[in-house]
Amino acid sequence: METALTRLVGVRHPLVQTGMGWVAGPRLVSATANAGALGVLASATMTLDQLRDAVREVKSRTDRPFGVNLRADAGDAGDRVRIIVEEGVRVASFALAPSRELIAELKGAGVVVVPSVGARRHAEKVAAWGADAVIVQGGEGGGHTGEVATSVLLPQVVDAVDIPVVAAGGFHDGRGLVAALAYGAAGVAMGTRFLLTSDSTVPDAVKARYLAATVKDVTVTTAVDGLPHRMLRSELVEAMEGAGRTGALVRAVRRAAGFRRISGLSWSRMIRDGLAMRHGRDLTWSQVLLAANTPMLLKASMVDGRTDLGVMAAGQVAGVIEDLPSCAELVGRVMAQARATLEALPSADGTDPPWAEACGGPPE
Repeated sequence: METALTRLVGVRHPLVQTGMGWVAGPRLVSATANAGALGVLASATMTLDQLRDAVREVKSRTDRPFGVNLRADAGDAGDRVRIIVEEGVRVASFALAPSRELIAELKGAGVVVVPSVGARRHAEKVAAWGADAVIVQGGEGGGHTGEVATSVLLPQVVDAVDIPVVAAGGFHDGRGLVAALAYGAAGVAMGTRFLLTSDSTVPDAVKARYLAATVKDVTVTTAVDGLPHRMLRSELVEAMEGAGRTGALVRAVRRAAGFRRISGLSWSRMIRDGLAMRHGRDLTWSQVLLAANTPMLLKASMVDGRTDLGVMAAGQVAGVIEDLPSCAELVGRVMAQARATLEALPSADGTDPPWAEACGGPPE
């Protein structure tokens, strides 16, 4: 299925696997790329050396295009951009709007720049600065999220910018892809759906928690770092929501110390990164520390399998996902269902719709 997204980044299918911290590593990214979609490596939880090694591992596993996701507000964002350029990565995606200077540096090296946004004004800003495309995440998405539903936000952004728009938040199958295309998107990005594949390195016990969840088990809380964060409801989340300020601060310092040891960051640098995540919000010091070390809470679940000690970021679609296909099986299923859905739509004049040719033939 050819769209503005597939032409821009050079993939076969208009599907993006999002850059999820501790989840989107070389195995998942390369499996996604080999399946014909765009895999995105999550770099925020990696040191600079680990990022370079991860990029090279992906390149050893696939010769297809892939991307690297990074935090634009991180103190070493410039160093990470240089690694992306030096290693010949095709796409740079950002969890927050990158600066005009970072966009210019990447584009000057031939890297496709795709920021993630949660509001129309942010899309307009990065488009004016030269971004090649945007990923638009509605409130249904996992992790840090906004309040506007994808079905409302997506058409707003499509109408506001002249660059390809990728829809995120609430997508997991071919019907969703067709709906996004109808809104004017050039493809969809999925996080939770790719997390729940056999190629994901997330521990089996954690995947089981996701598969057992209903849509009512996915919640939005500010208890983790002061910002809205969509995740599975758990005993830890409930305890954090009911914790007093003193207890929260003690736990925040302990987790921050753990992340500092793993990441090699200084305390001053962690505080600066935490403050950068405030975005004008009135956060407590414990929330600032948590903002700097939220990756530790994710690592406990996504890497160590300790759902009692960690949080599980999740889109609302976690409540309707029931299996663990490989990335190849997932991508094939999504595209076959999209083609079948398009073929089932009647044409305006009552004749057979001309979808088959545009979508690469009838579903297999």
